[in-house]
Amino acid sequence: MTVLITGISSKLGRLVAKELLTRDHEVVGIDRRPWGDAPDGVEVVQTDIRKRPAEDVFRSRRPKAVVHMATVTHLMQRSADRFRVNLQGTRAVVQHCDTYGVKQLVFVGRHTYYGAAADSPLYHTEEEPPMGLASFPELADLVAADLYAGSALWRFPKLSTAVLRICYVLGPSKHGTLAAYLRGPRVPTVLGFDPLFQFIHEADAARAIASSVEAKLRGVFNVSGPPPTPLSVVIEQTGRRAVPVPALIMNLTLGRFGLPRLPKGAIDHIKYPIVIESEPFREASGFSPLHDEDETMRDFRDAR
Repeated sequence: MTVLITGISSKLGRLVAKELLTRDHEVVGIDRRPWGDAPDGVEVVQTDIRKRPAEDVFRSRRPKAVVHMATVTHLMQRSADRFRVNLQGTRAVVQHCDTYGVKQLVFVGRHTYYGAAADSPLYHTEEEPPMGLASFPELADLVAADLYAGSALWRFPKLSTAVLRICYVLGPSKHGTLAAYLRGPRVPTVLGFDPLFQFIHEADAARAIASSVEAKLRGVFNVSGPPPTPLSVVIEQTGRRAVPVPALIMNLTLGRFGLPRLPKGAIDHIKYPIVIESEPFREASGFSPLHDEDETMRDFRDAR
C-alpha cells in the first residue's frame, strides 16, 4: 500500500517512514525540508503542503493512506507562519484526501490539546474538550487543527480518519518538546510543583502511528507509553539538574542563566500534569510499547 507522510523529514517522520518500510508499504513524503539520505523505497517531494505541487503528489501517486505530521508545536517554537502551517495545512490535507480518494487519514496530534490547569482531571479521555487556552492562547491553532481533522469523521464519511493525541516523545534523537525542555544541564521547575510527565519512546511512537494505519482506525485516540513519571525523576534520570524557581519570577529567569526559553503559557505545563488514558487505542490497534520509562530516559541521556 502507498502511504503518504506529510512532515516526513522530521525526526519522528523519518522513523515512521522506516517503520512502514519494514511492513512492506511504499512511502511517499512531502516536506519543505530535504531528506538527503532517505532510504530506498522512500520518495520525498520537497514542497509546502499548502502549495500546488503538494496536491500534484496526491493526484499522481494516489496514496491509499496519509499520515499528517506537518504541524508545529508551540511549547518551544515561535513562528509567525505557524497558524497557516497548522490549520491551513491540515485543511489542505483533508481536502486532498477527499478529492483523490484516500481511504485512510491519520492526523498526528499532541496530548497538550487538553491543556494544563489546576482543576483538570488526572486522566484525560478522548471525550474531554480542550482546556487552558485562556492562559496559553498560542495553542489555539494546534487545537483548531485537531478539531478540524476530527470533523472529517462526519464531513467525509468515506474517509476513515484517526486523530492521534500522542504524549511527549523522547529518545536518542533528542528531538521534540520534552527533549527541548531537557536540552541543557539545568532544567527550570516551578518551586513547590512536581507534576507527572507522560512520555513514549520515539521508536514506540513510530510503531504506534504505523499500527494505526494498518488497523485502519477511525475515531479519536490518546496514545501513550509507560506509566507517567514525576518531573523531578525525569530530570534526575536524564542526567540534568533541576532549578526550582518561584512562580512569580519564572518569566524573568527563562531564557537567562542557561535556562531554556518558554512561552509564558507553557509554565502551566511544568506545574500541572497532562496524563492521558490510552487503553482504547491499545485495544483497537493491538499496540503495546516495547520500551519502559527507564529505558526511554536512558536512551535519551546516553545519546550523543
